[in-house]
Amino acid sequence: MSTAITRTAIVTGAARGIGATTARRLAMDGFAVAVVDLDESACQSVVDEIESAGGQAIAVGADVSDEQAVTTAVERIATELGRPTVLVNNAGILRDNLLFKMTVADWDAVMNVHLRGSFLMSRAAQKYMTEAKWGRIVNLSSTSALGNRGQANYAAAKAGLQGFTKTLAIELGKFGVTVNAIAPGFIETDMTAATAERMGVSFEEFRDALVAQIPVGRSGKPEDVANAVSFFVGDGAGFVSGQVLYVAGGPTN
Repeated sequence: MSTAITRTAIVTGAARGIGATTARRLAMDGFAVAVVDLDESACQSVVDEIESAGGQAIAVGADVSDEQAVTTAVERIATELGRPTVLVNNAGILRDNLLFKMTVADWDAVMNVHLRGSFLMSRAAQKYMTEAKWGRIVNLSSTSALGNRGQANYAAAKAGLQGFTKTLAIELGKFGVTVNAIAPGFIETDMTAATAERMGVSFEEFRDALVAQIPVGRSGKPEDVANAVSFFVGDGAGFVSGQVLYVAGGPTN
């Protein structure tokens, strides 16, 4: 990253897990970071950590699926922190169930956060990127995009994000904006712990069963994803766009 200016990054779903770790990593890389999540107060601890380490950050509460909330949040970030030229669309929820048990509300909730949210955030942020003639959008997909039992909604949303990524890469490339996606495999987070609980098994059992199928022989950590984000948003990745990087410890189908 150029040291001539401080660039501003937005990370959604950043109060915990992959989002929080990514926000901290981008602050270490020299970005001013807007830590965005549904509950603004839940973001404050991440902001405090960044500031304690000498970085710059603000907490922003916003529902990424709400058009007006997104517009207000991005304008506030531009005013208070700086015009954003990096966006990490990480916000996500799970509403797992087999198709015959899945409600319309569960389908819509997942689509609204993952797909609608990424669309609204990208649309709001891209104007600052195109004006600056430099920008980076990173969308969080998942290995579930390849299909996963009990996740028709989540898998469809994450596969949709890959198509969204490739299309934005085509549209925005001429403005110096790259758009890429990261598709994590099993990462140890509160969300995966909740999945184990829902399945009625201990997190250790759940983790060990999955690790047995991972070629590198370990589970993923939020830092593994944050490292990939750090690469994509750097100046050195300017010729990489429209790609889906599987951060999964081995080949995918």
